Amino acid sequence: MERKLFTADFEDIKSGRVTDIYFDRTIKILKAKGIDKWVKAEFIAKSLPDDGEWGVFAGLEECTRLFEGMKINVRSMPEGAIFKTYHPVLEIEGMYTDFGIYETAILGLLCQASGIATKAARCKKFAEDRGVISFGARRMHPSIAPMIERSAYIGGCDGVAVLMSGELIGADPVGTMPHSLIILMGNSVEATKAFHEVIEPQVKRVALVDTFGDEKFETIAVAEALGEKLYGVRLDTPASRRGNFLRILQEVRWELDLRGYQHVKLFVSGGLDEHKIIELNPYVDAYGVGTAISSAKVIDFAMDIIEVDGKPLAKRGKMSGSKRVLRCNGCYNSMMIPLKENSGFKSQISNCECGGDFRDILQSHVEEGKIVADRPAAKEIRDYVLNQLRHFSLCL
Repeated sequence: MERKLFTADFEDIKSGRVTDIYFDRTIKILKAKGIDKWVKAEFIAKSLPDDGEWGVFAGLEECTRLFEGMKINVRSMPEGAIFKTYHPVLEIEGMYTDFGIYETAILGLLCQASGIATKAARCKKFAEDRGVISFGARRMHPSIAPMIERSAYIGGCDGVAVLMSGELIGADPVGTMPHSLIILMGNSVEATKAFHEVIEPQVKRVALVDTFGDEKFETIAVAEALGEKLYGVRLDTPASRRGNFLRILQEVRWELDLRGYQHVKLFVSGGLDEHKIIELNPYVDAYGVGTAISSAKVIDFAMDIIEVDGKPLAKRGKMSGSKRVLRCNGCYNSMMIPLKENSGFKSQISNCECGGDFRDILQSHVEEGKIVADRPAAKEIRDYVLNQLRHFSLCL
């Protein structure tokens, strides 16, 4: 059957067809030789994008759907956990031939979702209390748009733009109006008035003010046309026309306030990332961030065997043995120790210097192929991420 899209579906992944060939060959060799061993393997990142000090763990729920029914056990951080390098985010154990062929798929599910969630968290952290909306689905293959925007949302974005993504996270999608509406209507005033007349009243009226003329004068025109009904204006000025964009925003804010339109908010989109957000914060109320989030650098997780038949064993450059990741519930400092009792490590976990208690954040998630942990809603995960972000700093 001819494929309509060049993408794999869940059955393709579950059947092992989306795997690197050398894993497929490894399974064939092991079975031919009658070799199979009980192993533990962990997923860690040795470095993070943009020289970051932390990442946001995402993609777990999709992984659990793959894990379900497999003869394995899984310990994992909860989805949305903020993690550091060399700390395992997930550990899987079972007979190698039962799960080895899924290494490619598991890494793909975790690496991309975590990269997107991490970039979203960075943008939200720098935006502080200003809104951040995911606008980047159009830059990626449409079949993965819902995954992209869910990851962006749980990472901290306040909203998503795509219809299906809104259904997935349980929230209405967010958007203003495209340049095409203004071009077809003739100008920003007519487009804004038509939007106001046709679109349901609960949708906030945000006008796009950079299509044909100067942002300041288009803003004044739409403000005078809609008055109190205008919620905000969006500047999506092309980079070739921006000049001193901060100064443009300052002028727009000045002219609005001067005329009594202090209630009108300023939204900005187009080519934004955390660096631009820091620069524009003085005058912006909300951001639409696209490519920086949707095409974020992946978290470069690796899966490595750490135990074989109950004995610690790992390739060089890796720390063997099953581990615990402990986080202080006060200052959120974290550390890693062996899972097995060891007097050399025991004294380190009595309490934290801040007086808080250390708690395991690697918990049992799958037992004998059965999901035993909760699957929180996207909003719960996002709230968890935002709460953690208060305890983690950022540098550019």
